[in-house]
Amino acid sequence: MTIKPLAYALIAASTLTACSTPVKQNNINNDPIVYTEPDLTSAFYPLNPFNYDQPPAFELALKKAAAEPVNKMEVTDPQNPGNKLLLDTNKLIIPTVNNNQRTMSYAVLAGENEMDITSIDDFLQMVEAKARHYPPQFSDRQERKGFESKLKEVSTQLDGLAAKDNASFDILIRAFKASVLGRNLDLGSSYTTKSLAYAQRILKLNKDDPEANLWFGFSLSEGGGQKEAVPYLDKAMKAGVQEAYLSAANNYIGMEQKKNAIQTLKNYKVKYPDEAEVADRLIQEIEKQGRYNVWQVLKTPAQP
Repeated sequence: MTIKPLAYALIAASTLTACSTPVKQNNINNDPIVYTEPDLTSAFYPLNPFNYDQPPAFELALKKAAAEPVNKMEVTDPQNPGNKLLLDTNKLIIPTVNNNQRTMSYAVLAGENEMDITSIDDFLQMVEAKARHYPPQFSDRQERKGFESKLKEVSTQLDGLAAKDNASFDILIRAFKASVLGRNLDLGSSYTTKSLAYAQRILKLNKDDPEANLWFGFSLSEGGGQKEAVPYLDKAMKAGVQEAYLSAANNYIGMEQKKNAIQTLKNYKVKYPDEAEVADRLIQEIEKQGRYNVWQVLKTPAQP
């Protein structure tokens, strides 16, 4: 696995207000203090768990949106009713109800029973880069605090939409991921309860969804349900989700099934030859009974 810095698109200045740092300018003329948003630290987890060499789904969706025709629209500025705003950029639009499969369209404004999910998907991707697995991998305390604060808001918003019995698959999968991330950030036991409930609803709609099986599998495993996690991680591996192999190996380690963990990593090495060095390193750790958590091993620089 190549862990390297990844660029984040569409980071709004208000996204991480808790992380903002005041920068005083030369104030001889009583100029106001200018606040600048700090740069985010590098991602720890690759943002496309299906294929580490591919751009994340959010980035691909933005490219598709940009390539689609734009139907410009003039609307009243909600902040200033006397002004008009020209909407001329396609956003990522999902249905909020009555849809049992992944559906995304591109428009400048969401319609009835639709939602502009662009900023939420952007934010969830940023959190996922540091907290997809437990424990989260933050090197900056203020950055983590900012993520935690914003995630509470986003999760509450998604929970409200997901509370409907006919909530769409797209709403449920995002509410599920937000709850898993909240649990990983130790925001409270309610996030664990919510994540289980959302996973059950999602898999009832589509039991074969690869991403849902991956996330439910590793969240069960990292929460102590290693035995229960096996069929979900197996299904994700069969669906071609790259990270499912590492999650499955980690799960077998937790079950003290070293042979299964090693065999899973050998299979991973065959399917993803570029990951041979990572697989060999993890196998070596298991054989010498070293650090057993896959993500902690990968966090530690390899010894020459």
